[in-house]
Amino acid sequence: MEKVILKLDGLGCASCATKIENRSKNIKGVSNLTLDFARSRLTFEHDETSSEALIKEIESIVLALEPDVKVSLQNKASKGRHHSHDHDHTHDHGDHGHTHGEGDHDVKALVRLGVSLLLFVIGLLTEDYPAVQLTALFAAYILSGHKVLLRSYRNIRRGEVFDENFLMSIASFGAIAIGEVPEAVAVMIFYEIGEYFQDLAVNRSKKAISSLLNIRPDQATVLRNDDWLTVTPEEVLMGDLIRIKPGERIPLDGTIISGSTNMDTSALTGESMPRYGEEGDDVLSGSVVLNGIITVKVASVYAESTVARILSLVENATAHKAPTENFITKFARYYTPIVVFFAAGLILIPSLLSGFETFDQWLYRGLIFLVISCPCALVVSVPLGFFSGIGNASRNGILVKGSNYLEALSTIDTVIFDKTGTLTEGKFEVYHTHLAPDQFTDAYLKHAASLAEFHSNHPMAKSIVDYTGLTVNPEEIINMKELSGHGVIAETRIGTVVAGNHKHLEKQGIKAPDIQSPYTHIHIAVNGRYIGTFDIRDRIKKDAAEAIKALRGAGYEVAMLTGDRRRTADAVAEELGIAIVHSELLPEDKYSVVQKKIAEGRKVAFVGDGINDAPVLAGATVGISMGAIGSDAAIEASDVVLMTDEPSKIGKAIRISKKTKTIVTQNIVFALGTKLLIMALGTVGLSSMWMAIFADVGVALIAVLNSTRVLHFKP
Repeated sequence: MEKVILKLDGLGCASCATKIENRSKNIKGVSNLTLDFARSRLTFEHDETSSEALIKEIESIVLALEPDVKVSLQNKASKGRHHSHDHDHTHDHGDHGHTHGEGDHDVKALVRLGVSLLLFVIGLLTEDYPAVQLTALFAAYILSGHKVLLRSYRNIRRGEVFDENFLMSIASFGAIAIGEVPEAVAVMIFYEIGEYFQDLAVNRSKKAISSLLNIRPDQATVLRNDDWLTVTPEEVLMGDLIRIKPGERIPLDGTIISGSTNMDTSALTGESMPRYGEEGDDVLSGSVVLNGIITVKVASVYAESTVARILSLVENATAHKAPTENFITKFARYYTPIVVFFAAGLILIPSLLSGFETFDQWLYRGLIFLVISCPCALVVSVPLGFFSGIGNASRNGILVKGSNYLEALSTIDTVIFDKTGTLTEGKFEVYHTHLAPDQFTDAYLKHAASLAEFHSNHPMAKSIVDYTGLTVNPEEIINMKELSGHGVIAETRIGTVVAGNHKHLEKQGIKAPDIQSPYTHIHIAVNGRYIGTFDIRDRIKKDAAEAIKALRGAGYEVAMLTGDRRRTADAVAEELGIAIVHSELLPEDKYSVVQKKIAEGRKVAFVGDGINDAPVLAGATVGISMGAIGSDAAIEASDVVLMTDEPSKIGKAIRISKKTKTIVTQNIVFALGTKLLIMALGTVGLSSMWMAIFADVGVALIAVLNSTRVLHFKP
């Protein structure tokens, strides 16, 4: 399957975007088609059909609905190819209201609306001069509404009757027919003004979201034939040397081979503290070099780099729509026709029953329904709210793969953690030491242990050497033999040092005490005499206890699953404050535990990092993986990816999801509530066209602005 990404420049109409998406999905040969309104991108996959033919068919659908939108290929295969209509880069808001673009187009739109408003005021003030009043109002109507009238005519010819342009045209014609000329003009002017500011808010929201995700490096400086050349990141190969200067974004993952720098990794991890890197340190693409020039040896091609993976996850997020989004899409499809038919009934039925002398009165009330019959407030604000939530999460180092997962996260009541690599670092540390009750000192124990473990590559051996902090003279070590899974025997200047587990010492004829603790024991003996023991454990992450405490305090049930032995698991759980522990589990056992919870009606978030966690991550209500050290399989199977190994980010992710759901719900209740209230008042003659205009464009503008609050929410 080949993936194609199209850029729809100038797309500002959410209802049009929905129509474009629905119609394009019906094209034969197209699959997995989604339209990301927040970033004006249409993505689809195809197999055997020519992409050129499919693009042209999609373009014809786009241009039929919004003639001034430019369609162009965005993915790499699009170099040198451009599909666009022969218009200038102006957004002629299709099924909506005004011409909206950048720079001069904005100024022209403002001037047009300003002059229309001035003429409208003149018309209101010249009531004693009918000719002047009529001229001013007619000029204001044509100047503000000519685009709406033209689009309405064009859409009717295409069979697009139930669109906002047609409804506004009918509403204004009806008002003129019953002598309410000022209100007819007001419908057009304030509709256009509302649309202008609504589009302004939408475009600013789009830019804000895009800026959060603007981490793609545009170029790379690579060494080729002793010359530094500027190329695209896709042209750089594994093993190439690239140079990054202060202020530049690191284009590909790799290792620093010369230089040192502080790096801003906030776009990847959400952490504001700069990270220091020097020769030998790994660096991630998407980070920004703050000072110093570094040379990096590339470790992966661009398609497999950190920044490419992040962008791919976020770009694919719009393919997974939340249940609320799907409901609003279906609701919008039926809402407008129902309201229009209700308006027709409101006009005709009472007139037939009470006589046509009241026709003007019922026509006016019916026109109010027409003005507020477009569900734009919901069609725009709901997807914008969810994508704002995804953008905010991304800024905090949390990648959510779709708005459906973001919404599901807000329903979670149980959080189940894997242990190793999730709550612990997967790195060993010395937790405690036991000294033999003889004449040996702690310093002697450390010295003997560091001599025995100095040449070993085993992680536990390294943890002991790190713990002692001693500088070892290699000449003190005469010979060293390592027995895999048991320990070492080292001939040293202080004698024969044996280090290892209980069985290892027994084989050497050395008696070691049976220490009752949940940790791994490394016993040390010198010349056949036991001198002490190191308790070694998997280091618990710094913020793990805080994360568990916060989740439990918020009312979530917290549990831990691990394949580790029971005594070790219980010790970790006790230290972290986790009451529910399942230990000595196989991967299928972990899956069964999670599925049992779900069968009981619980909404379960499972947090893991290893390849053996992939089935459990995929089977949970929401699967959350650790992105920094997590395996590719775990990241692929999960729904949410934490770009740092911090369990505390789970609480942030849940808070962002709850805030997003709250704001989306507010928009739905506010938009529908306001429209229904004004409809009800209109039915009994207590509302006016002015109120109807507010219920349409005013409510949409407020809902859009409310959605942007998610972007600025600090979890």
